[in-house]
Amino acid sequence: MGQQQLLLIVLGVIIVGIAVVVGINVFSASAVSSNRDAVSSDLLNLGSLAQQYYKKPAAMGGGGNSFVGWTVPTALASTGNGHYAISGTPTATTLTVVGTGTEKNGADSVSVSCAVTPTNVTNTVVH
Repeated sequence: MGQQQLLLIVLGVIIVGIAVVVGINVFSASAVSSNRDAVSSDLLNLGSLAQQYYKKPAAMGGGGNSFVGWTVPTALASTGNGHYAISGTPTATTLTVVGTGTEKNGADSVSVSCAVTPTNVTNTVVH
């Protein structure tokens, strides 16, 4: 009877250990996915601000149908979700903003790129 109970205890410990490892992996995957979604949302907001700048006349502090001169607002350059910066040089008709999240996806941080044109804002997941 003693060996049977010992075997059941060992089996129970193994099952609980496997359940804990699976739970940690699911939690990590959920955190990465949530951070990626939050960074994408922030980039859509920044893309919308860039389009507002594009459409606003230069006399009113806008771009006058150009993205040249637009910068990420200081208050939005770094949030709880991640850090945001312009990638490359903005042209009259295109702008790319890259967001780097706070969560790690393996060895790399969550990263999303946002291409902004006068009519579209498109996010692309990098990592």
